[in-house]
Amino acid sequence: MRLLNQHALVTGASSGIGQAIAYRFAREGARVTVAGNEAKALAETVQTIITSGGEAIAVETDVRSKADIERMVAKAIAAFGPIDTLINSAGVCKPAPFLEIEEADWDLHLDINLKGTFLSAQAVAKEMSKRGSGSIIHISSVNGLAAEADQVHYNASKAGINSLTMSMALELAPLGIRVNGICPGFIHTRLTKPLIDNPQAIEPYLKTIPMGRVGLPEEIAAAALFLASDDSTYMTGHSMVVDGGQFIKLS
Repeated sequence: MRLLNQHALVTGASSGIGQAIAYRFAREGARVTVAGNEAKALAETVQTIITSGGEAIAVETDVRSKADIERMVAKAIAAFGPIDTLINSAGVCKPAPFLEIEEADWDLHLDINLKGTFLSAQAVAKEMSKRGSGSIIHISSVNGLAAEADQVHYNASKAGINSLTMSMALELAPLGIRVNGICPGFIHTRLTKPLIDNPQAIEPYLKTIPMGRVGLPEEIAAAALFLASDDSTYMTGHSMVVDGGQFIKLS
């Protein structure tokens, strides 16, 4: 077990990538605090971990709220002690043409994806700095590295996360805190399922991926495990691309 007796806090853990990370970390021996805005789904995530012999609690959280974030961190520490790893996986993606994006949709993407990542990271980093150690991992996207049509608000939020990763790493390295990111490509989640289930839509899209298939949340969880473990102790400020080679074509 690579995370035995460690404490991991995972936002966006009610489904998709965040949930897969929570499950993998629990199997690797971590005590897991799962956070998100869907109470029923969070409870199911916790129950699955406990049934499998792990330890977990759920904290319903709106990552746009600093008060909610501070409450989340306090409850996590009260339950399982100091946080060793933070995974910022909470996010939203609602495609729309640039000329049709409403201000409210722009704000939604920037508030959840970027501001939520910042608030969670800042609150946890303050606690990690007291111990002089910790790993923070942001779930970004290849969309933060190369543009995709109908995704201006999403692209901008993920590009911001990539810059945040480097900036945080620069300032927090002297405090013993590593900060890295993961840039997934097209992953099979609740958000992408409608496209995946549409043969006419997914077939041309798969041609943009050299490996010719959609990625799995578990494959992103494996990358997160590497970044959280002692196997990556000399890595900080890096955004790891996990996309089946899609970025090769995008770039």
